[in-house]
Parts: sequence; structure tokens; C-alpha cells
Amino acid sequence: MVIIQGKSVYKGIAIGKISFFKRGKIDTSKTTITDTQKEVERFKIAKDKSILQLKNLYEKALTETGEENAQIFEIHQMMLEDDDYNQSILDMINEQKVNSEYAVDETGKNFAEMFSSTEDEYMNARAVDVKDISDRILKNLTGIDLDSSTNEKCIICADDLSPSETIQLDKDKVLAFVTSKGSANSHTSILARTMNIPAIIGIGDALLNPIYDGKTAIVDGYNGTLYIEPTEPILREMKHKLQSDINERLSLNGLKGQPNTTIDGTTINVFANIGGVADLTKVIENDASGIGLFRSEFLYLESDDYPSEEKQFQSYKKVLETMQDKKVVVRTLDIGADKQIDYFNLDKEENPAMGYRAIRICLDKQHIFKTQLRALFRASVYGNLAIMFPMIISKDEILQIKSIIEVVKNELKEENIPFANDIEIGVMIETPAAAIISDILAPEVDFFSIGTNDLSQYTLAIDRQNAKLENFFNPHHEAILRLIKTTIDNAHKNDIWVGICGELGSDISLTETFLKMGVDELSVSAPCVLPIRNKIRNIDLSK
Repeated sequence: MVIIQGKSVYKGIAIGKISFFKRGKIDTSKTTITDTQKEVERFKIAKDKSILQLKNLYEKALTETGEENAQIFEIHQMMLEDDDYNQSILDMINEQKVNSEYAVDETGKNFAEMFSSTEDEYMNARAVDVKDISDRILKNLTGIDLDSSTNEKCIICADDLSPSETIQLDKDKVLAFVTSKGSANSHTSILARTMNIPAIIGIGDALLNPIYDGKTAIVDGYNGTLYIEPTEPILREMKHKLQSDINERLSLNGLKGQPNTTIDGTTINVFANIGGVADLTKVIENDASGIGLFRSEFLYLESDDYPSEEKQFQSYKKVLETMQDKKVVVRTLDIGADKQIDYFNLDKEENPAMGYRAIRICLDKQHIFKTQLRALFRASVYGNLAIMFPMIISKDEILQIKSIIEVVKNELKEENIPFANDIEIGVMIETPAAAIISDILAPEVDFFSIGTNDLSQYTLAIDRQNAKLENFFNPHHEAILRLIKTTIDNAHKNDIWVGICGELGSDISLTETFLKMGVDELSVSAPCVLPIRNKIRNIDLSK
């Protein structure tokens, strides 16, 4: 048995096989080949595998998101069978005697450029699709298969995981996360809390020995210990702990349908945070009162190019329809800092957390912002939508946003496209500047949502991604709590509601403090909804 110690970021027990997260750049450089027949066969095998994967994805999407959203995988299958596309690849292999990777990559680029050069919106959208199918074939040619056919759940191990890499994971097959690096506030940690699975970070280079891949292991999220090839006594002990966890979760299920009301009769909304349509199942399962944070940037992170207005519209529509009349708060595009997207071509910055990000990008690149706003307003007729804007530091920014919204609404009116007129508009309070001038911001909006992750790092001048600074990082620091209290007071003085959507919202040790401050809503990862409800129902604010 091998025992490796790290730091726990989410409690729980997981037992399963280790699977190292595989990443790598696909080599599409041109090489000369002699056996063209063998190379053609390689291409055909990769293409057939791609078609099978797309069929499986279609069936999965059909079950989870419906026919409209599943159609894209059907379109991709048809494009893979396109005679012109296939013939171009085969001609390059046979006539130029080049490798399949080069032929697929070049054909994909040529077809994408051809589609992009037209003025037809439908054909423009196909440029993204042809790049998608070409990438899928390339992954299968090179053995980077992100749609693993195994149905076995596993413990994902990596040096660390970026937001874009977590998008690739089949969440249904992840038992736990273990990383050699990372911090308690890394996206791996946040994802683990969202998925309600144990996670250990900072376990060191000892984890990355390739001989551990496929070995049976235990993740003890209570004390941050990884057991590789555990002994029978350890296995028995951990199975007992795992059963206790299951029993505790089952007991919380009895709270479904119950109000989030304190002993003295104070009711508070408990909403859920999501990254996309796939998270809706857990929101429903955990009986959230609404969605307090839809991280719309994940629509961009999971795409190879700017997601179209139609693609965004379908996602927002699906979420709103699923939640029916329950409130859905969508945060507009929040990239930059630790959430980088290649096709945005953002410059490297010395201090990206304080750089070109979030609303600053949207106000600078208004065509991207307007596309998202159009999709949101179009979807607004399908449910109870609210929109909030990240990284606000001034009243002027809000006035600029309102001006752009009016332009979008006028465009939709001219096109006879319906939208709701009563959409709540809010801003995130995640900088000390916004909290301090919250009395000035409040009259301009319908609500505040406090993003405690960024508010904490900016207030304490501590990079929340830097593991070396974790001993200095105190999320309960009085300065942070004072800024939260100031924000809540100023919101209520101006008759607007205020919520907390950052990680502190799920910190049960602070729930009573937040309720005493007067917060109206807590938005947490879906698995935290019932534990927070349980805590609220045992608080007596009259005392």
C-alpha cells in the first residue's frame, strides 16, 4: 500500500481506479508516407470511430437536453459522411502522399475558411462544425479520445486542471479529484464541491508516477489522504465511512419540499450555481429554489469558436424552461484571469486577475456582448430571467450597459422578436470599490450578488490560486465581512434584494452570520442546497 498526503478541499470517501487526465497537443505536421493504402485505412478507422461517438453523444443529449439540442451531433455525423470533405482528405493522402493528420487538418481549415467567407449565417455556423468534426477525427487518429467508451467511474488524477479542461470531463464517470498542485479555490476544487465528490490537492509529484494509472485507490477527503492499492483493513474501514456518508445524504433528502425558514419564521432563498444545461439534473435533485448563478462563460469555454446567438439562445431557453417560474440569474461572460480562451486571443498579462476581463472585455468588444444579450432577451419569454454583470467598479459602467441593452431591445422590436420587459438587472459586488460605493450603485439596479471569491482576494491582496499563500488566506477576515454587511445595508436602503453566490455562501459556519446581516439569498453548488436548508431551519434569529 502507498499512502500519499495532501490537502482536503471537499470531504467524502471515494473508492475506485486511478485514471490520469490525458492532455496533449495534436501533431498535424506534414510527413511523407509510402504506404498510402495503410494511411487511408487509418483515416477510415478514425472516421468510423468518430461517427460512433457522435451517435452515442446524440442519444445522450436526446435524453438529457431534448431533440433540439441533440441535433448538432446529427449534423456532425452527416458532415463526416460528406463526399467532398472525404474526397479531399483521400486525394491529399493518395496524390500528395501525406499523413492522415495533415490531410484532415488542412481539409478542415480549407472547408472552414470556405464557409466563413460566405454571407449566409447558416453557412458561417458550419465553419465551426467542420472544425469540430476534424478535431474529433484527429483525436481518434492520435489516440486522444475524450469520449471514453468505458462505463467505469474513476478517480481523476492530474497536476492540475484548468476550467477548459474540466469541461471535457464526463462528470458521470468521476468519483473524485486528486491533483499534485492547485489551491483550495482552484476550479478543480470548485468543481468538486459542485459535483459533491471528494477532492485532494497539493499532493505533490509523488502522485504522477505512471505506474499508478489503473490502480485501485481510496480518496479520503476528510483528512486529505490518498491510499493506493489499500490493504483489506483500510478498505473495510473506508467502506464503512462511505456508507455513513450515503446514510447522511439520504437523511437530508427528507428536507426536499420544505421551506428555507428559520425557527423564528425568517425565510431566505437558497438557489444553486450552475455552469450549463448538464448541471440542471442536480439542481432538480437537490430541490433548489432557483438558480442564483449561471456561469455563462462555460458556453464559451466548451466551444472552439465564439458561440453563436442561436447556440446561446437554445442553452438559456432550456434552463429557463426546465426551471419553469423559478428565478434564473445569468452572469454575462466572465473570462480572463484564470479563465483563458484561445480564440479570444487575449494578451498575456503580468497581473491577469486585475486585468482585461469580464465586463471590461464586453464593453470593449460590444459585438460579442450584444450577441449574448440578444440571446438572453430572446430566451427571457420562456421563464423567470434575471441578468447580472461581473466586475463592476463604477456607476458609469452600469449606465453603459443599460445603453447597450436599449440598443438590443430596439433591434429585437424592429425584428418583431418577443422578449420580457420585466427582466431584473443586477451587478456582482466582487471588488472593494463596488462594495464601498454600493450606495451609489444600488439605485441603478434591481439586485446585488456578492461574489465572495474575488471579493476575498482583492480585499486581502492574496491570489486565491496561489497555494503558497493559503496559510495567509482567511475567508472569515473581518474586512471581508464588513464589506458584505455594507453591501447588504445599502441594498436594503434602496429597496433591492441582495444574494451571495461565492464559495462563502456554502460555508455553514457563516450561515447564521449572513442571515443576521439580512442577506436575502444564498446561491451554492447544488449538493450544498439541502445541508444549507438544514442549517437555516435550525437557526433562531430571535435569540
